[in-house]
Amino acid sequence: MACLVLIGCAPQPLTGEFRRPQAGIQPWTAAPATQGPTVRVGLLLPLTGGNAPLGQAMLNAAQLALFDQGDRRVEMLPRDTRGTPAGAAQAAQALLSEGAVAIAGPLTLNETASAVSVTRGRAPVYAFTSDEAQAGGAVWVLGITPSQQVRRIVAAAAEGGARRFALLAPDDPFGQRLAAALRVAAGDMGAPPPQILLSNARGDFTATAQLLATNPPDAVLIGYGGAGARAAAAAIAASFPGGTPRLLGTAIWAVDGSLANEPALTGAWFPAPDPAGRARFDSQYDAAFNERAPRLAGVAYDAFALAARTAREGAPPIGAAFMGADGPVRLLEGGAIARGLAVFAIRLGGEPSLVQPAPLPGGPGS
Repeated sequence: MACLVLIGCAPQPLTGEFRRPQAGIQPWTAAPATQGPTVRVGLLLPLTGGNAPLGQAMLNAAQLALFDQGDRRVEMLPRDTRGTPAGAAQAAQALLSEGAVAIAGPLTLNETASAVSVTRGRAPVYAFTSDEAQAGGAVWVLGITPSQQVRRIVAAAAEGGARRFALLAPDDPFGQRLAAALRVAAGDMGAPPPQILLSNARGDFTATAQLLATNPPDAVLIGYGGAGARAAAAAIAASFPGGTPRLLGTAIWAVDGSLANEPALTGAWFPAPDPAGRARFDSQYDAAFNERAPRLAGVAYDAFALAARTAREGAPPIGAAFMGADGPVRLLEGGAIARGLAVFAIRLGGEPSLVQPAPLPGGPGS
């Protein structure tokens, strides 16, 4: 649930060789004009309250984005949401009154819903949440969403020959969104309808794994992290003595080192931000602020960069692809974001290994 409330658990950087941006992907630093009237860009952050340390780090990241764009016309207007929906609405109204023409933030889905009730139709918003229900019109969500993760990992598994998919996930909003995304992804590729097994079980997956074995899938997406993921993988391995289906996971696996201790998860795939972009962002953040960036700071960098470009150009940059802090992104119509995610494999006792780099956003699997 924390992933839905905040941002989809954007992972810490994983090991991987630095690669240049792909052809067709622009850096945020693309030579902007520096002459002309000032344009104001709002930034909604929890600068007081329980999330204040994270809010400050995200403010730091937004300042990096402003510096990288190098456009002296852009004026940043940070405003405190106090970490509450009411505070977000009041801050959003203040920004509009002060002439902000685009807004980055706020942080949580409840703050976003409240702020958007004020800004919709008046200024584009690039929110930090991963709640896709908030997207639409002139509102984009920059968090790594369940559907982005599912599309990427299903495309990778399909390239390896998988056609029949199953989902083993908790019966909660995150699991339900994974289920909806898997149905769509399977339908788009002409695959059979997936088996959807949602449960509140956290420890004993024996019966569920045996049910899977009665109609064996080619790949199983596990929507649990931590102990749940380890127990589910072990149960599946025990129920398929002749060879288990390919095991797949979500981006929350990228920050869970305990998964490398479960033999049944060895070789399991999961999507996560490409390490090239994140390594560059982390290095820049550390040099500027002498501390490591929290994993959610990268989304603030990307959101403010998009908001600043929108203000500078007078409209959202629909269709353009950029190399962001967490890898390549492309802005689409209707509040959609195409995000290029890499695919990693769990290694027993070690760091995950890169299986596939992030594709060009908007292409297959993004």
